[in-house]
Amino acid sequence: MPQIEISRVASRSDRDAFIKFPWRIYANDPAWVPPLLLERKEFLDQEKHPFFEHGKAELFLARRGGEIVGRILASDDPNYNALHQSNVGCFGMFESIDDPEVATALFDAAAGWLRGLGRDEIVGPIDYSTNYVCGLLIDGFEFPPMLLTSHNPPYYSGLIERWGFEKTMDLYAWWFANPAEAAERLRRLAGALKKRRADVTFRPANLRRIAEEGRRIRDIYNQAWRNNWGFVAFTEKEFDYMTKELKPLVVSELIWLAEIEGEPVGFILCVPDINAALKKINGRLTTFGLPIGLAKLLYYKSRLKTTRLVALGVVPKYRRHGIAEMLVLRIIEEAMIKRGFIGECSLILENNVMMNRFLEAIGAEKYKTYRIYRRPLPPGK
Repeated sequence: MPQIEISRVASRSDRDAFIKFPWRIYANDPAWVPPLLLERKEFLDQEKHPFFEHGKAELFLARRGGEIVGRILASDDPNYNALHQSNVGCFGMFESIDDPEVATALFDAAAGWLRGLGRDEIVGPIDYSTNYVCGLLIDGFEFPPMLLTSHNPPYYSGLIERWGFEKTMDLYAWWFANPAEAAERLRRLAGALKKRRADVTFRPANLRRIAEEGRRIRDIYNQAWRNNWGFVAFTEKEFDYMTKELKPLVVSELIWLAEIEGEPVGFILCVPDINAALKKINGRLTTFGLPIGLAKLLYYKSRLKTTRLVALGVVPKYRRHGIAEMLVLRIIEEAMIKRGFIGECSLILENNVMMNRFLEAIGAEKYKTYRIYRRPLPPGK
């Protein structure tokens, strides 16, 4: 059998092959959602993506007999290491045929690149940082991935663990199985916490001033999440980039802010699950030069009824005041009950005991688990 050859992605054709390789892996997986090719190109463009203003990344392809059999991204984020006083790098965008030799060659390549930067540990799957897609799906393979969440074959965990990776953190996805029941439980809980609440007002986001709202949300996020495992602050340009990406999708009733005396102290962000529409166009907005995919995307986008609760944050000073509970209640009442949305809350760290207990208490069902691995980098050859 021919040897595995690893090469860096150094040309546009290599990049396109890197992006399109998953179509081979998921050809027979009905749950997989093909990514939008244009979006993937922009995500990997070092001249356009703001991650590269402070971080680095390298793409690798594995070939056997000239045929592509795997891929991997290696990335380095000095902002994360400075914040956590660590010396780690990441792997992400891992895809491979079911062959330990291929996976080993890919992990060796990523490890070698990170060693060259002086790193001594590797963590993943993480695409650049935990602000982007991260985690390996461990269970719930039959359910399609929602926006900005991962999906992979069951055999990937074996390939990763065989190289010596060990679990460092699990993340959960919770499904709101019965919004009406959840709202009823939340109203009782919110009533019990009413005495603790300061004079808080709640309002939906003003999408006509989305840039200003985005800055408010970023400030709360960076305060509220700072002590969470894996946290790294969004830079201003990274958050602007994310806001621009999500702007065509967001709905006012799915984004709420909590304010005290005009100052933002909490937020909740839900986004309609565009993956349900992307599944219909196979990654392309045009076919033979015609905007067939775009037309389909717009058609199905207008009919979306699933949503993902992406982030919830309250500044530390006002935690345990019932603000988070009221924000979740707003989403359930205004989006799920009134507008008929259904969906998930993800990704919740396994050590976020309070949030996991809260979701279970209001009747949400844990239906997916994602895992992040780490391993000390082996010595170079």
